[in-house]
Amino acid sequence: MFRGSITALVTPFRDGQLDEAALRKMVRFQIEQGSHGLVPVGTTGESPTLSEEEHKRVIEITVEECAGQIPVIAGAGSNNPIEAIKYSLHAQQAGADATLHVAGYYNRPNQEGLYQHFKMVHDATELPIILYNIPPRTIVGLDVDTMARLAELPRVVGVKDATGDVTRILTERQRITKPFSYLSGDDIASVAYSVGGGHGCISVTSNVAPALVSQLHELCLNGDYAAAKALQDRLVPLHKALFLEPNPAGAKYAASLLGLCSEDCRLPVVALSDASKAAIRSAMEALELI
Repeated sequence: MFRGSITALVTPFRDGQLDEAALRKMVRFQIEQGSHGLVPVGTTGESPTLSEEEHKRVIEITVEECAGQIPVIAGAGSNNPIEAIKYSLHAQQAGADATLHVAGYYNRPNQEGLYQHFKMVHDATELPIILYNIPPRTIVGLDVDTMARLAELPRVVGVKDATGDVTRILTERQRITKPFSYLSGDDIASVAYSVGGGHGCISVTSNVAPALVSQLHELCLNGDYAAAKALQDRLVPLHKALFLEPNPAGAKYAASLLGLCSEDCRLPVVALSDASKAAIRSAMEALELI
């Protein structure tokens, strides 16, 4: 099972190009700081604006630098299942441990369409699949019945839940009987999600506070929710500051303060306002990250 603090990596750019040296530095930083896994080229990795070559290269570099020390869950999702299969097969060839798959955006399929999309990807690939349920971005979401049906497929092994409903896991756990990785997709809700039976978080905040976020989820996994609550209270200002403007502008600016990469994003994501930068800097200073 996948568990703990799994970082949704930003993709570093310099002068408009993929910054491979910075990416390698960031992956090493994550491992050294105790992250439990990495997700390259997810939403936070600006996957919609990466070329196919860049997408594949980010996964290859991440796998190379991890060298089996922590799992790599490669972003491979698309609203086109043929493209999702292509990226999944590349992820397997590159040595990733699993793939993360979103579906539905723009196409707006019904529940049967969502099921058939994921089943097509499942049947054509070999890596474990984490379902990414994020209706705020995709408009459509996986109902509990559809999630339980998909969990019957042998290589569907978990969910990244970004529905905003921390009670969904209670119903899903009643319906899914096999070992299954329940991962929050929202840092600020992740402790509440863990109380309901979650196993961790695919985290944005851990790009810049990996040791603290890893500690948070180790506390949750050990059932020490009082200590987890106290640590989460300290992290909340950073969680909130990073999302004052569209992700990943906040995470990239914060990473730039740590000397990990530039703050450059690709359009249509633009640079942060001075007010947002000040809020992020203040939150990081309070946590003694800078």
